[in-house]
Amino acid sequence: MRSEKQKDAQHSKVFLIGSGIASLAAAVYLEKETGVPAQQIHILEKEAIPGGALDGSGNEEAGFLIRGGRMHEKHYACYWDLLSNIPSLEDPSISVTDESYQFNEMFVSNAQARLLRGGEKLNASEYGLSLAHQMDLIKLTAVSEKSLGNKRIEDWFDQDFFDTHFWYLWTSMFAFQKWSSLAEMRRYMKRFIHLVDGLYKLGGVMRTKYNQYDSVVRPIRRYLEGKGVRFEFNKEVVDIDFNLAKDKKTATILHLKNKDEIVLREQDCVFITNGSITESTDVGSWSQPAVLKGIAESGAWKLWKKLAEKDSAFGNPSPFCDHIDLQKWYSFTVTMKDATFLDYMERFSGNVDGTGGLVTLTDSNWFMSFVIARQPHFPNQPEDVKVFWGYGLYPDRKGNYVNKTMAECNGEELLEELYYHLKIQDLMKPITEAGKVNCLPVAMPFIDSLFMPRQAGDRPEVIPKGATNFAFLGQFAEAPKDCVFTVEYSVRTAQMAVYGLFETKRRVQPVYDSAHHPKYLIRALKALTR
Repeated sequence: MRSEKQKDAQHSKVFLIGSGIASLAAAVYLEKETGVPAQQIHILEKEAIPGGALDGSGNEEAGFLIRGGRMHEKHYACYWDLLSNIPSLEDPSISVTDESYQFNEMFVSNAQARLLRGGEKLNASEYGLSLAHQMDLIKLTAVSEKSLGNKRIEDWFDQDFFDTHFWYLWTSMFAFQKWSSLAEMRRYMKRFIHLVDGLYKLGGVMRTKYNQYDSVVRPIRRYLEGKGVRFEFNKEVVDIDFNLAKDKKTATILHLKNKDEIVLREQDCVFITNGSITESTDVGSWSQPAVLKGIAESGAWKLWKKLAEKDSAFGNPSPFCDHIDLQKWYSFTVTMKDATFLDYMERFSGNVDGTGGLVTLTDSNWFMSFVIARQPHFPNQPEDVKVFWGYGLYPDRKGNYVNKTMAECNGEELLEELYYHLKIQDLMKPITEAGKVNCLPVAMPFIDSLFMPRQAGDRPEVIPKGATNFAFLGQFAEAPKDCVFTVEYSVRTAQMAVYGLFETKRRVQPVYDSAHHPKYLIRALKALTR
């Protein structure tokens, strides 16, 4: 971290590149804690809407859309701290944190149909780990992260491990692949060991009242705009100039896509979201598959590649973005003007909507999972319209029923495959024929980028050594011990950046390390033997 901090905050301008949760959090902390006037905080976003991966859009006619969803839990200290400052969109008398806690008290996760095979429920509480697998998991939490280097998960476990219920639960819940980073799996084991006992029923998992755009992004935007923070959309930063000396690094000019420039004064700062898991996504339709795009269509990845060429302290994006076939997966959002599907799943699973969470089809060639959130999942969702979301980890395999890869399927074909696995094709046929259903497929080339095997230094430090006026934010900046693919990680980097560059009375909340709590460790050890 830098030894000197900004001494002229009231005259500083701060430019935040990207409008994901990390930038939004940084803007909140800048406004509340540093003395930087809100009108001098600028959020530069290349799209026309904020939120990054926390999205949610659409309507009953065009179809609702969620590219994915982040699960929460009570030990997200940074995240809940942030949202405790933000009034709820629907009830400004309470915070988003209070709203979320109240919601989760009413709808407690207790999945009773977590794993399916042949359309029937499996006993997911039996993890099926051999003694050797149990020892391998315990050993993984004990070794140092440094010793693992860029090893893959499949380098640590034998092939039988990947046929256990434990792995089915783990891979579907967190989206780890066999070839994902072993170091990241270690972090997850240590950080979330208190959830291992209830992993089979999603015990301890929390959710927001609505999709995360409406429950989190919109309230933060309203709060920030009310304070005077400036959102500047359709502004893409394509390069940054730096003065790079041996002991000091200073950002000097931001270059925009339209050839404009923003010259940074001595007291100005820039916060950079390097990389993005939702860049270059494409949305298909009921009749058209989504199209896989890549780096050429991205903004964040191209910018990071340019910056990395300037200084090794700016990280190495290549491990995270150069292997799209290992990083991609496809999701889909279903909008139904009919309750037949949700009624069936409630009877079949024993869960009312909002309590069951992820359902995984273990015999699906695509390894398909789906989630029925509490309805309505959108504030503008009519009572007679139902919405659910799903995804597949292996989109290049042909379906068990549809003779196409998942990547080649349109929305109608994706649902046919799902109905086949649930053995409800006849039940759902009249709904389809009546035109009461829509399904929007989404191709996401970089969604698993953050789990790719990496080495120390590939993710830059939040505040690189010698940095005088800039920081990196988000999933591809280094927050030691915490877990990527979580909102907590992004907000933590925001705290690290703001409290590191400016004088405040705040300190970054410590990472919750449940592996050091004996009661959780004992419960986890017992659970692994089931």
